[in-house]
Amino acid sequence: MSRQENWPKIAVVGAGAVGGYFGGLLARGGASVVMIGRAAFVEAVKKNGLFLDTLQFQETVRIEASTELNAVLGAEIVLFCVKTTDNAATARALAPLLAPGALVLSMQNGVDNVEQIRAAAPIEALPSVVYVAASVPESGRVKHAGRGDLVVGPENEKTKRIAALFSRAKVACRISENIDGELWTKLIWNCALNAVSALGRAKYGQIAASADARKVVETTVYEVLAVARAAGIHLPGLEDPQTAMAGALKIATQLAEAFSSTAQDLNRGKLTEIDSLNGYISRRGAELGVPTPVNHALYALVKLAEGRS
Repeated sequence: MSRQENWPKIAVVGAGAVGGYFGGLLARGGASVVMIGRAAFVEAVKKNGLFLDTLQFQETVRIEASTELNAVLGAEIVLFCVKTTDNAATARALAPLLAPGALVLSMQNGVDNVEQIRAAAPIEALPSVVYVAASVPESGRVKHAGRGDLVVGPENEKTKRIAALFSRAKVACRISENIDGELWTKLIWNCALNAVSALGRAKYGQIAASADARKVVETTVYEVLAVARAAGIHLPGLEDPQTAMAGALKIATQLAEAFSSTAQDLNRGKLTEIDSLNGYISRRGAELGVPTPVNHALYALVKLAEGRS
């Protein structure tokens, strides 16, 4: 029996750390996966395979790779893993290539990616919340530093299919009836830690160990909670600011050896996703009349560090 028998064809659009990690695990489990990425990634994977350097194992996975978006043709599941800044352009290019009934899963930071994708093209993307610390230290190599689980929802045939797919590859995937609350919970942690890690050139563990950094994290968290309340978002278990702050520090401790994705982008001279993180809270707060001075400061400083204020 073929290892790929009874698996749907899967395409990863945007094969970076997240796409490389989860797509790699699906391929390792036996799925037929094609990864669409930059030329250096594709060349490395075609030559040597995709090397997964995880906390549980180190293994090379042989996988199909392409620089061309039309490699998604025939895919039943598409993991949408591009940077949020590329949402609209990628969605418009992807739409005419999708097979009828194909499921598109947004595996990105931020809370409004599905809306952005739908606004740009006729794609009914599904939201997910991704918890993983991963990086790409060199082309064709994914370094895993912590966690590696997903949340999708609400429960329906599509989300049950996604959860079963990842569970089959031994990736924890939970279904939630409050996916908006789950997305905003992740946004709290991202706003609290990403920019501080980037601007301070600090690993998460260093942030948790610094009393001064924790004060910045605390104020950032409180501002995000205030915007969430004003937006009518239900955050179960996080209504108490101290509980939310403890959650941010727990994440920082779990991923102590990792730099944020924002820090990784800045270090490489790449554009960050800060517009979808602290920048989103700054804009949404302004719309709702909620002051967000610390989130706005972090957003502005990251933009300056990118070289595009």
